[in-house]
Amino acid sequence: MDPQRILILQGHPDPIGRHLCQALAQAYAEGAREAGHAVQTVEVARLDFPLLRSQADWNEGVLPAVLQPAQDAIAWAGHLVLVFPLWLGDMPALLKGFLEQVARPGFAFKRDAANPFAAKTLGGRSARVVATMGMPALVYRWYFRAHSVKSLERNILGFVGIAPVRETLVGGVDQLGDEGVARWQDKLRKLGRAAA
Repeated sequence: MDPQRILILQGHPDPIGRHLCQALAQAYAEGAREAGHAVQTVEVARLDFPLLRSQADWNEGVLPAVLQPAQDAIAWAGHLVLVFPLWLGDMPALLKGFLEQVARPGFAFKRDAANPFAAKTLGGRSARVVATMGMPALVYRWYFRAHSVKSLERNILGFVGIAPVRETLVGGVDQLGDEGVARWQDKLRKLGRAAA
């Protein structure tokens, strides 16, 4: 396998403390580096940026300077890994706000394309979504139909051309214990080695 350029977007909104999301993101990065892949990481919680509050700002506003390196890293990457906890059934608001800022017209899709399906400018990239949650992953997948992860895959990543998108759902996090966490770290390390 040829070396890949991998960007890990660590989306846990708490910059302090050691959370499962950070441990999983780090394990993926370790595996990827061991296999010779180039890795960059963006810790969304460490970025201080405003939320978009109007369509005009989204369409015509200027990307906050603090987010330019993150947008550059997205452009650089061939594979993106988004890691976040499920909060109130969805990604945390900070991660959503980050994606709204960086996926602006002119960068993530063509600004004036007549056909929105032909407007995607981030094609040629793949992604993995890693979502952690308190409920069992099977309940989230089958009862709730993984609605928020599917929305991210279809309405954000797919909309800008990122495909394929694979997912890893880590459920029952409060009951994992040290052994369970270590097992998930091993799984993420293997995915990192494969750049999958």
